[in-house]
Amino acid sequence: MNNPNAWFQFALFVGALLLITKPLGLYLVKVLDAQGRTFLDRLVKPIERLTYRVCGIDPSKEQSWLGYTLALLVFSLVGMLFTYFILRFQDRLPLNPQGFPGLSPSLAFNTAASFTTNTNWQSYGGESTMSYFSQMVALAIHNFTSAACGIAIAAALVRGIARHSAKTIGNFWVDTVRVTYYLLAPICLVFALFLVSQGMIQNFKPYTVAKTYEPYTTQVPKTDDKGQPVTAPAPKLDDKGKQVVGPDGKPVMVDQPMMVDQKVDTQTIAQGPVASQIAIKMLGTNGGGYYNANAAHPFENPTPLSNFLQMLAIFAIPSALTWWLGRTLKNQRHGWAVWSAMAAMFIAGVLVCWKAETSGNPIHQHLGVAVADGNMEGKEVRFGIFNSALFATVTTDASCGAVNAMHDSFTPLGGLVPLFNMETGEVIFGGVGAGLYGMLIFVILAVFIAGLMVGRTPEYAGKKIEAYDVKLVMLVLMVLAATILGMTAWASVAKWGTDGLNNAGPHGFSEILYAFSSCVGNNGSAFAGLTANPSNGDPHWNATLGIAMLIGRFLMIVPILALAGNFAGKRLIPASAGTFRTEGFTFVLLLIGTVVLVGALTFLPALAMGPIVEHFLMGASNLF
Repeated sequence: MNNPNAWFQFALFVGALLLITKPLGLYLVKVLDAQGRTFLDRLVKPIERLTYRVCGIDPSKEQSWLGYTLALLVFSLVGMLFTYFILRFQDRLPLNPQGFPGLSPSLAFNTAASFTTNTNWQSYGGESTMSYFSQMVALAIHNFTSAACGIAIAAALVRGIARHSAKTIGNFWVDTVRVTYYLLAPICLVFALFLVSQGMIQNFKPYTVAKTYEPYTTQVPKTDDKGQPVTAPAPKLDDKGKQVVGPDGKPVMVDQPMMVDQKVDTQTIAQGPVASQIAIKMLGTNGGGYYNANAAHPFENPTPLSNFLQMLAIFAIPSALTWWLGRTLKNQRHGWAVWSAMAAMFIAGVLVCWKAETSGNPIHQHLGVAVADGNMEGKEVRFGIFNSALFATVTTDASCGAVNAMHDSFTPLGGLVPLFNMETGEVIFGGVGAGLYGMLIFVILAVFIAGLMVGRTPEYAGKKIEAYDVKLVMLVLMVLAATILGMTAWASVAKWGTDGLNNAGPHGFSEILYAFSSCVGNNGSAFAGLTANPSNGDPHWNATLGIAMLIGRFLMIVPILALAGNFAGKRLIPASAGTFRTEGFTFVLLLIGTVVLVGALTFLPALAMGPIVEHFLMGASNLF
């Protein structure tokens, strides 16, 4: 960590984030509350009115929390079915120059659920699976709509908290349209053009086949005239590579594919409309990469500047929403207090992850291997350790899921940081909208705890926190914990679960825990050693992860919107000397403690069986 350049980059990142928070927050006031004109009104307003007219939307009519919820669920269901059928039949649709076949039912379900829920978990390699039509129409469109839905839900919850004696919390259709037209689309257009200027591609060309500078020879399975693998008897080997001997003392023989040498002197270079998808991938905290290598691919992250601005784009809208929160609740100090709690946890996560990765692997040190640069396994040399640790922390804080390094290759404690970030409920800035409404759940819980400590009825934003509110808060937290831990336990003992692992022992357990934490938290990143879409077509991983994503999104949103409706109907009560103030150092400390303690108490036993025990075993020269 003795790297002045890295410290400068870190300070620059935090400073840039702080600098853009208020201006973008002011713009969000105009977008979400329709207060004042935006510079886009002359161009966008006619399109907005036309959209309302065509869709039969009355923008002046607001909805109750139940109406808002039903609109969201119907919209999401229709979008998911739309995406599923495009993916299943992409071979019959245009813009498929590589002739990719349609996806299997389980993979299409998993991907449709993934992009509908803003998770963007990818059980596939984009450049080898998806047509241009699927990338742009099925996936990129969802990147806009799922992000807009997240911001709309946050807006509804904040309105519910800010209003009193009200029966409505806004109009879902208006919120979604305005966020898309005035916020996401224009910023992404500018950002995509910038990314093209950095060298990111944007085209519809067929893939390019280039001659390699140095041809090489590899082994591939031998096939017959019909393209079927040719097999031959070969000794069966056990897990340790030793021959299996039968009762008669002779080696057990099994049919195995015959291998032949093949000279490789060409390389296929994937093309496509990349920049347009990457812009919304980051700004909408989606994270789904155009390429399998995601932000480590040079076409998807070509320069250090593109890397820096992509990380900043992930945090931009979630950070600005905290300023909008303060303005809407007429307590700007409260908005900055929430921002401060998020920023403190983010900085702590970066420092722990960075320290773990620079410390490297002690086993290498025992072998006399130079470790001056720390753990570079799975990292892009262009970005190095600090930018890999910073990117990993940002993307898992913000439920984005984009990666510029393989988290599976991090040290145990380095991998613990992104894992724990997701298990907090993705509230450290979090996804667009999702981070704010997730953090407000912890704000209400923290205020409730403070009220219990002083023996007073807890109050937030001038309203009493009652038993019904606390039940809804606990329901949200229980959905997160029960789904992650329950599905992890099932996969850990089921054959289909262990068959997908690339590692044994605690690291294999971490792969499973990470997968379900990522999907329930709607993050989408992975410990890359897990194979969720096996070649044998087993649908279990795709199905369970898809269900986990839907639970993590919608079973948490429903009680959150019910909470918004309940708060909106409450009456204001005047503040008194015993009212707990939701700004200042004491509140920030209590909020951080609530987030960390709830996450630690819930997931510490599971983490102890994964990255924590792996860390101590690594010190004893054991690898998995």
